Amino acid sequence: MKSLIYKQPWHPTTLLLVLAVWLTTAGNLPLWLTVWQLPETQGFKALTTLGSLMLILLSMVSWLLLFFVWPKWLKPAGIVFMAVVTSSSYFMLTYNVVIDASMIANVVHTDAREVRDLLSWRMLGALLLGVVLPGLWWWRQPVRAVRLKPLLLRQLGLFVLAWALMFMFVWASFQDLASLMRNHITLRYMANPFNSVYAVVRLSVGQASQAAKPLLPIGEDAKLLAVPASEKEAPLVVLVVGETVRAANFGLSGYARQTTPELNKLKAQGDLVYFSDVSSCGTSTQTSLPCMFSHLGKAGYESSDQPYEGLLDVLQRAGLAVLWIDNQSGCKGVCNRVAQHETQALKVPAYCQDGECFDEIMLQELPKQLSLLDPAKRAKGTVVVLHQMGSHGPAYYKRSPEAIKQFKPECKTSALQNCPVEQIVNGYDNSVLYADHFISKTIQWLQAQSRPTALMYLSDHGESLGEKGLYLHGMPYRMAPVEQKHVPMLAWLSKPMQQQRGWRMDCLQAQAGKSWSHDNLFHSMLDLNQVGTALAKPELNIFGACAAGR
Repeated sequence: MKSLIYKQPWHPTTLLLVLAVWLTTAGNLPLWLTVWQLPETQGFKALTTLGSLMLILLSMVSWLLLFFVWPKWLKPAGIVFMAVVTSSSYFMLTYNVVIDASMIANVVHTDAREVRDLLSWRMLGALLLGVVLPGLWWWRQPVRAVRLKPLLLRQLGLFVLAWALMFMFVWASFQDLASLMRNHITLRYMANPFNSVYAVVRLSVGQASQAAKPLLPIGEDAKLLAVPASEKEAPLVVLVVGETVRAANFGLSGYARQTTPELNKLKAQGDLVYFSDVSSCGTSTQTSLPCMFSHLGKAGYESSDQPYEGLLDVLQRAGLAVLWIDNQSGCKGVCNRVAQHETQALKVPAYCQDGECFDEIMLQELPKQLSLLDPAKRAKGTVVVLHQMGSHGPAYYKRSPEAIKQFKPECKTSALQNCPVEQIVNGYDNSVLYADHFISKTIQWLQAQSRPTALMYLSDHGESLGEKGLYLHGMPYRMAPVEQKHVPMLAWLSKPMQQQRGWRMDCLQAQAGKSWSHDNLFHSMLDLNQVGTALAKPELNIFGACAAGR
């Protein structure tokens, strides 16, 4: 028996088909569990549907391997495929996400802090069972040396047979499968390893296409519509980009818990407006951040592969001092041509621990970073973007200091499915409480400045907290739940800013209930900073209806 297992060499094509069976069955556990639980696939029909899908997927995996994997790289290719399907299956099972190009982009841009948050014993166990143990077996199997011509004929012959079988199985069950795929679009993103292969190829082609094209300037006609007489009259505008905050848990949205008590007090004073119906451009930072700073809007941004400058470039071109302070994983390219400062390497005991800082570190760094900007530009006006760590998951409990936490107990693990929903929500709501504290403290700092000041806050996307089994974010936009797309937005204007602009706050309050989106940020920020350009679209300007004389 030992001789048969370890010393009888495999024909390379036979071993390849063993890999195909493993990838189709164990490697697609999330897909089979999902199909089994669908209302259309109950009883005997569940068996026939699962059987048809398995045979189709087995045929597809077989022709993929037969065409691309040859003896020279058989062993390492097998390990790579095991790692890909195991990782994909783990995240699909754990967080109920799907794998598409935007999810792969999130993986590519994940930093060390995010990786640390995702690590868990459950993940290590999945890698042990899905990669290490089968990988050891796979690597130890002896492979027979086969001449090229017979191998070529056999492998290509089986490739053609796999295609023929796939078409036969599809034809035999087309009616049921077509209805199933049409009614449950997520299934298309769950077939390992095709979901990951397709996503990587699509992302790579898109990035290569953009990289081959020059960055096009925009707003070359940008200019200040009113030049301040002195630096004391030069406005200071802060844009706080929130992270993973959904409107459903934002106190100002009418949430059952008061997660924004400090902002609620500022709103009662009449200088703060909360916009209750705002949609994000995407469901991940990688998508939303560049899109919300683009002049193209969501539809134009998604359909274009041409790289353009963004909002910050236009503001700087008009003569303003522009600064980006980042407490996240980077600005995704939107701040590449302006002054920027990252907090990741800072070690301030009051705010930083374990290589990560609470968002208040940005407010501490702000005065120093402002002083480093060009004085000539500061005399005309300054725009600062503060990019929060916010409510980034799954380790929500890490996003708020102990003094802020009001809702306990919190889920203290990244394996959210192991926690009661109440504990997950507690940790998340505490992070929103801290965002409320940070934004309010920033407004207090702006109130103390001897110049016109303003603040806008807008979250990049929302989050799923277990609704319908979904966690985190990043679902394809057309199938993403509203929790991942409905985001909070607010604007605060100091009294000197209101007087300088001639804006009526009662009018702005009247705009609060209208439908807005990330598309409005570009054009509203132009008006807020008194920058004129042919790019400006008055119909997309949130403040447009409220200036005196308009």
